[in-house]
Amino acid sequence: MTGDPRQMLDQLVALRRALHQIPELGYEEKLTAARLVDELEAREIRYEYHGPGGGIVARIAGADSAGPTIALRAEMDALPVVEQTGLPFSSRHAGRMHACGHDGHMTMVIGALDLLRADPPPGNVVAIFQPAEEGGAGAKLMVERGAMDGVSMVFGGHMTRHYTLGQIMIPSGLVAAQSDRFEFRIQGRGGHGARPHEGSDTVIPSAALVMALQALITRESNAFHPTVLSIGRLEAGSAHNVIADRAMLEGIIRTTAPDGVPRLAERMREIAQHTGEAFAAQISVTFDKHYPAVVNAAEAVPIARRAAVATVGEAGVMTHEMPSMGAEDFSFYLASAPGCYVRFGARRADQPDIPLHSPQFDFEEALLPVGARYFECVVREAIAELRGE
Repeated sequence: MTGDPRQMLDQLVALRRALHQIPELGYEEKLTAARLVDELEAREIRYEYHGPGGGIVARIAGADSAGPTIALRAEMDALPVVEQTGLPFSSRHAGRMHACGHDGHMTMVIGALDLLRADPPPGNVVAIFQPAEEGGAGAKLMVERGAMDGVSMVFGGHMTRHYTLGQIMIPSGLVAAQSDRFEFRIQGRGGHGARPHEGSDTVIPSAALVMALQALITRESNAFHPTVLSIGRLEAGSAHNVIADRAMLEGIIRTTAPDGVPRLAERMREIAQHTGEAFAAQISVTFDKHYPAVVNAAEAVPIARRAAVATVGEAGVMTHEMPSMGAEDFSFYLASAPGCYVRFGARRADQPDIPLHSPQFDFEEALLPVGARYFECVVREAIAELRGE
């Protein structure tokens, strides 16, 4: 990739648009991975690829291969969304869309690799292109396969239209909430809709559970630590005139206070037991700790800040934001090495704030070289810091 800013932007935009047209869901990223492999091979960058649905780990040996190793992360997966942007490079895959900017993240990291290859730092670079960030815990898989072995620090980021182009937000400490899934299974006794007294209806206890679970948040969680409980799926019944003999509720708890989750889980089990007794149904509940909280490491935040200042200037660096209630599997990388997760402003000041995951989501493509240069700078800053320079 050329060092000329205009030509660099054109090359990054071309790659982003190519990736945007071939969105794939988590663990199905076959064409996406093939395109990234082509990009790496064209640059003669070493890589490891685990096949369709697996991730890619690219490696650049620096000017001093005995120096520290710094990891950069990008996500490959898209969302089950029908695109409504009207862009000439819209998704060619029906019902699939890069509605979260992952096409941009991949492009930024490829751009950073170009810049680092052109002037190798006195350390090593690992670029992790992972599958299945959107709920599939692809980061956990990458860590288990050794992507973080030997890594001293790790850096990642996500675009957002809450901030404008030329802004990089660097939070200290907690960045994103812990996420825990839960599922209630309700077993009753079916019957005719005209004679409900002969059965044991599971719709009624389902409704009672929905209301009781919300009361847990308003009355039993600490108001100083945001916690959200959402029921995302409720299934019951097979026909309008049949008493439903079984039902299922599935949801998620997201919290900035992970220590409070065991207490909430205990109370949910109690609610399940007593609701079942009240409505003559058998109710079980299971939990799945999904994504741990993302917490930026104290030693990595100043490094990220210096890189952001070098990229967008002091005025463009934002530092204050409440933790997001969204979840992010970047937390699995942070369990292996200290690191920092930032947010990139992705819209012009005169553009509306269209949220992530919206079928109308798009971002200002001038962000691509900003992200590439930030990732380049943060690698250089981290290596210099770890070398004591």
